[in-house]
Formats: sequence, structure tokens, C-alpha cells
Amino acid sequence: MARSYYSTVFAFPIDKVWAVARDFNGLATWWSANVSQSHIEDGKTGDTVGAVRCFTFGSDDIREHQVELSDVNHRCVYEFCEPAPFPVKNYLATLQLTPITDGNLTFVEWWTDFDCEAEELAHWQGFFAAEVFAPALSGLRAYLTS
Repeated sequence: MARSYYSTVFAFPIDKVWAVARDFNGLATWWSANVSQSHIEDGKTGDTVGAVRCFTFGSDDIREHQVELSDVNHRCVYEFCEPAPFPVKNYLATLQLTPITDGNLTFVEWWTDFDCEAEELAHWQGFFAAEVFAPALSGLRAYLTS
């Protein structure tokens, strides 16, 4: 199993960051440069474990299933719905926030564990970190700043 990982520090308290990041349907709100629309299927909400979000990332329609949402641990875990939008298997992503008490900051980590063909490992590790997690968190930071 492979891992793609990205982390950063936000100059905001964890409660402010989590209030926005916990909404599984919020991508189109704070990452509008890459996500043009998002909706939760079957009348569920963005804070319902088991919810499926469908969103447009660039020209791809992606469906993801939320498997964990913890307000205590400030963590959201989700997986791709079949068919997966990229040629990887067993994709399980985690967005994790941790308070930094010195300065009232937030340590933000986003990673995914997945399987792929060995010759594509470096590509997908780089892609998820640099093309998904980093710009998404940049969008979240900009949204919180505005």
C-alpha cells in the first residue's frame, strides 16, 4: 500500500478551521478554483457519516463516500466510490487537524493510502499531494482569510 501525504500550518485556531473543513459538501465553497459543483446524494447532509458527495474536479465527476467524521479528533475519512476516478485501488483519504497550542495555530494533514501499479507509484504519490491536497488546502486557507 502506498501513501501520498501533504501537511501545512494554518494561522487560525482549530475550531475556526474545523468549522469549515468538516462539511463534506464544502469543497465547491472553499476550493472553487478546482471544484465547480458539489452535492450530497440521497438527501443526506455534509456532516452525515455514510454520505456520498458528487463533485466536479476539473472535467472529472467524482463520487466519494464519507466513512468517518469525528468532531472530537477533528478528522474526516473518505473513500472513492466505484468506479474510481483514477486508476488506483483501495483509496482511503484522511483529513486530520491538530491544535498547535503555541500561537493558537492548526496543523493540517491530508493523506491517502492506496494501491496502484508499481510503475505508477511516484506519479500518484505526487499527484494527490501536489495536485489535490496542496491546492485544496491553499483554497481553504484563502477562504478562511477572506
